[in-house]
Amino acid sequence: MVKLLGVLLLLFSLSSCKAKQEKDIEHVQIAFIADAHFADIYGEFQDHTYKGIKNPLTGEYANIRTMSSQLQSTRIFNENYFAFITALNDIAKRGIKLVALPGDFSDDGQPIHIRGLRRILNEYSIKYGMSFYVTTGNHDAVRPFSQEAKKTDFLGQDGKEQIITSFKITSVLNENALEPIITSDIKNWGYKEMMHEMSDFGFFPKINDLYWETPFSEYKYENYNFDEALKEADLDKRVYPIKNTSLLLPDASYLAEPVKNVWLLAIDANVYVPNENLSGLKDNPNDFSSASVGYNNVLLYKNHLINWVKKVAEEAKRNDKVLIAFSHYPMIDFNDAASADLKQFFGADKMQLHRVPDEAVAKAFANAGIKIHFGGHMHINDTGVRKIDTKHTLFNIQTPSLAAYKPAYKILNILSDFEFEVETVVLNSVENFNSLFPFYEQEYTHLEATKHVKIWNKDILKSVDYKDFTEWHLKELVRLRFLKKDFPTDFLDSFLKLSGKGLLEVNKDSLETNKQLMLNNLLISDFKTWTGFDMIYDFYRLRNADELAVKDIGDNRLKQYRIVCNELEKTNNKSFVLWAKIFQKTLKGAPSNHFKINIKTNSVKRID
Repeated sequence: MVKLLGVLLLLFSLSSCKAKQEKDIEHVQIAFIADAHFADIYGEFQDHTYKGIKNPLTGEYANIRTMSSQLQSTRIFNENYFAFITALNDIAKRGIKLVALPGDFSDDGQPIHIRGLRRILNEYSIKYGMSFYVTTGNHDAVRPFSQEAKKTDFLGQDGKEQIITSFKITSVLNENALEPIITSDIKNWGYKEMMHEMSDFGFFPKINDLYWETPFSEYKYENYNFDEALKEADLDKRVYPIKNTSLLLPDASYLAEPVKNVWLLAIDANVYVPNENLSGLKDNPNDFSSASVGYNNVLLYKNHLINWVKKVAEEAKRNDKVLIAFSHYPMIDFNDAASADLKQFFGADKMQLHRVPDEAVAKAFANAGIKIHFGGHMHINDTGVRKIDTKHTLFNIQTPSLAAYKPAYKILNILSDFEFEVETVVLNSVENFNSLFPFYEQEYTHLEATKHVKIWNKDILKSVDYKDFTEWHLKELVRLRFLKKDFPTDFLDSFLKLSGKGLLEVNKDSLETNKQLMLNNLLISDFKTWTGFDMIYDFYRLRNADELAVKDIGDNRLKQYRIVCNELEKTNNKSFVLWAKIFQKTLKGAPSNHFKINIKTNSVKRID
């Protein structure tokens, strides 16, 4: 009887502990801002008096890039400054205290921008009690060590391009060109400098963290001590060997427990592959490639991370911790099962297909114990699920960029130790988003006067809000860059200018077409309002924003696209058939806007 009573008391005690843990983690919220690409457009150079150009309306000086350059890039360079502030203000209003930045928090790791970002994060930390946890992206440390750099596309006086460089340019400039600005504040910092400047945001232990470690720490959770953690955080101790070389490179990965029973695992998935012919010089940035590939190279060069992640996951389970991982790169193929078709249609070197993680990546991290991972890098909204077996399922949540269509951040709401709610917050409205437009008016005037061959559409300056602006950015990006660099020429020649009606009638099967029109309550005249270009643009909208783009495109237009795809798949034109298959797959995918994840049932459920 006494023994039975003891067992019952033990069970009651264990149940009480479990209930207390669930109460501790209940409604813990974490905001994820990926690919902010922050550039301090109002920052000042520490070693040069140049302060940019003067806004003709406000009189305020700014250092911004040209509209031409940002309409050729997959990210906005300037207006995302205001989007970042808007996102932080929104997070503050919601009372969220934990904010994670999964890489590319800076433009290119330049001192002026890192200092500006640190200042803003410190302001929000002090004013709202926010705690920030960042990890590295390929733009935060372009190479593992600092390197000289330049940008040739800043906007200068009279709408001309202004070169800002960290080194003296020896090449001959055009006689009408502006004199280059030389400042060390535009160089690309390496790990040492970048991590030092961002030291308060997770890279090093905080006094308020309940726990903190790196892949190289030797202490255990049970005997954690802040002073010892600080010693173990020394950058000289956080290095790993590159195989087949004598080189050691830094690894900025860390694990933090910012609130009780919640572990944030920040994985540094930057991999800098050494060149075949090494210089032999110490800390030479030119000895390495960029880090944009991500996890495929992690499996080859940073296998120590897999072992560490496995250890962390086992420790989290043993200590009843909720483990949330985040890094810059996706762990799961983000192309909705269309990657093979994309390679066939576009070519293996197009559409950023080199950044698609192999299935081995998902398997490795799922087997290591990762359940939920937030990634960035691709500037897309997407949810990927890989079920390896009954015990190992990985959920990869791709967070959109604030600097591209569709600008948004994610909120993770921890409901229990097995159920999580994810909400996507879109920034349709951004204060001051159009405050730089007077600068672009000057640029456009200059481009017109010089009869520039690739002039952008001035209607972008009629954008009514940030949502409209990012849509224009993507549309111009498609027109000015993607069509030329990505698409097969023969496909464009036969597809681009055809109307929807023309595409619908390619197959000439009028009976089946009429049946589909009747079933979907459509008229043939509906298809006359759009062209092949519109379909391509909407393909990129879906690719970037997934189900967030559905409302912008409209159900009626999507019905038309589906019918056209069905007809294209019946043709003898291989390009049309493949395009239709790709487009149809882009329309499918797991919930990615507002949804719940249950790691007990390994399920994702959409929340309307």
